[in-house]
Amino acid sequence: MRAIKIVHLITGLNTGGAETMLLKLLQGTDRKQFTPYVVSLLDRGTLGEAVEALNVSVHCLNMKHFVDARALWKLNTLMRQIQPDLIQGWMYHGNLFAFLATQFQKRPVPVLWNIRQSLYDLSHFKKTTRWIIRLGAKLSYSPAKIIYNARVAAEQHEALGYRSQQRTIIPNGFDIDRFQPSNAAREKVRNELGIPPSTPLIGLIARYHPIKDHDNFLHAAALLVKRMPSVHFVLAGRDVDDQNPTLTSLIKQLGIAPRIHLLGQRADVPQLMSALDLVTSSSYTEGFPNAIGEAMACGVPCVVTDVGESALLVRKTGRVVPPRNCEALAAAWHDLFSLDKETRFQLGTEARNRIVQNYSLKKVTHMYESLYLDEAAVKLQQVPH
Repeated sequence: MRAIKIVHLITGLNTGGAETMLLKLLQGTDRKQFTPYVVSLLDRGTLGEAVEALNVSVHCLNMKHFVDARALWKLNTLMRQIQPDLIQGWMYHGNLFAFLATQFQKRPVPVLWNIRQSLYDLSHFKKTTRWIIRLGAKLSYSPAKIIYNARVAAEQHEALGYRSQQRTIIPNGFDIDRFQPSNAAREKVRNELGIPPSTPLIGLIARYHPIKDHDNFLHAAALLVKRMPSVHFVLAGRDVDDQNPTLTSLIKQLGIAPRIHLLGQRADVPQLMSALDLVTSSSYTEGFPNAIGEAMACGVPCVVTDVGESALLVRKTGRVVPPRNCEALAAAWHDLFSLDKETRFQLGTEARNRIVQNYSLKKVTHMYESLYLDEAAVKLQQVPH
């Protein structure tokens, strides 16, 4: 039986929610049924090597700007060489180029779009991205399916003109073996930070970007320190380090520098999660927060802002607060720390159970593969040995 050839066309391969989900999907893909290829519009980023380690070909268009004839020619050449049975776009730019890639094929090739973003306010996006989002609405007749990782995101895009007939919801999936509670990791990370095992520790694991609202998190941190002087905070992610002048300036201004640990991008996120008492998403716009699902898999209760699929993900295992409300965020943290240790541990146990039962990577990968089998132009067929 010949495996179905799938081209995953993504904007770039730097660490982020969509890129991480693609990597996890490739790790779980049944290679007897599917042969995946990855095409990055930009470069190999931070995840290119990890993708290739899975024996998946990575091709980079190295686009210098949005209108790049050379990159389009390279994409044309790649499509003719690979002759895919299915093209999977990831994020707005990737979806657009997935559409363009079909124009190079001599036979019809089904395209799937993957939208990982909610649309609370278009002004949050760059001008070119806003244009591509609106263009996507006009082209939304073309994909066989539009995959959203959150119901809210689907409704928001459809209100903008995206076709509802193409909608399918596939949530993010989590590796429940890699992300699990670990007392050893908790001790190791706290030793690294130089804090006692009993120190209350709250984390925000997110790249530095306005929508992640690090300012809201830090203002809430300053409020909580007044009520709990022993509390510490860990912030990790791309550009979340001492070289970020905006972050360091605000931390200094709030007078909480001794309580803040800026760790930058980390390769040991499962261990880092396991060391925390609470994990937070302070975003004012969100699709489906990977970091929250990973924290829950590690048995850590979470406090999230009520955006995207965050509230549905957490439900009764944590706390949900309005976005851009540092007082509510600080109050929710204090509320959870006011619980006795056993009750908070039980919340963490329920959080992990929720991920295991509903959002395991195995289950989500199967959802993708079932969709691929349904939509592929070329089904498995006999080939001569």
